Amino acid sequence: MDPGIATGDWLLLAGVLLATGLATGLVSGLLGIGGGGIMVPVLFEVFRSIGVDPAICIHLAVGTSLSVIIPTSLRSYLSHRAKGAVDGTLLRAMAVPVILGVGLGVLLARFSDDTLLKAVWAACGALMAAKLFFGRESWRLGAAIPGNPGRALYGTFVGLVSTLMSIGGGAFITAFMTLYGRPIHQAIATASGFGPIIAVPGALGFAWAGWHVAGLPPGSLGYVNLVGTAMIVPASVLAAPLGVRIAHGISRRKLELAFATFLTLVALRFFYSLLA
Repeated sequence: MDPGIATGDWLLLAGVLLATGLATGLVSGLLGIGGGGIMVPVLFEVFRSIGVDPAICIHLAVGTSLSVIIPTSLRSYLSHRAKGAVDGTLLRAMAVPVILGVGLGVLLARFSDDTLLKAVWAACGALMAAKLFFGRESWRLGAAIPGNPGRALYGTFVGLVSTLMSIGGGAFITAFMTLYGRPIHQAIATASGFGPIIAVPGALGFAWAGWHVAGLPPGSLGYVNLVGTAMIVPASVLAAPLGVRIAHGISRRKLELAFATFLTLVALRFFYSLLA
């Protein structure tokens, strides 16, 4: 990274990344999501601030975020599983379609510019915010989760979009399960298990996709920056179990509204960058 940055600026960036890690772990445990909704916009601004080419900032933010999701979501999943809340049957049934979707997402990211990733983030971020703002647990599409091919197609969609957004897929899985009558706590717990399934191949794929790209900051393996990962992971892993305890003990509505507000601001930020 740029050696010309003042020591005070480096300390500020380090503080921002540590705070991002704490928020990521908390949200991962509480909502069963990977935390990319927080990390990607923060990392995007951090990389821009240290002089990384704006054309690759979003790719670098997504790839780095996926690498952070691996240990964070795994810790969240193990904590939920210890409470007996995970539907392992559904997790195994959707794993292969989700991984296929991840592969498609990596290929799209490899052969596209930053416009695609920004557009996906703006559109899907706005939809996720709308679901959090206006969604109701009473909404139902049916009494039981459908079988294949519908379930497999949805799993592929989740893997594809989650990779392009660098999220653990939790928002989509939680919505899917609750719309078919599953309890919210089981949905959150099961959704957390999709984080590692998406993040491991996703991070490896982004490392491959950016392997020969010029202008990457030091400490990068393709589009995965290990410095950013090392700063965020300890705090996120530490905070994830706290989020799980909160999820099983109190109402989540206030945090949902706060997260929805954050996603709305991020979506507007990316919409603006697309139009500018």
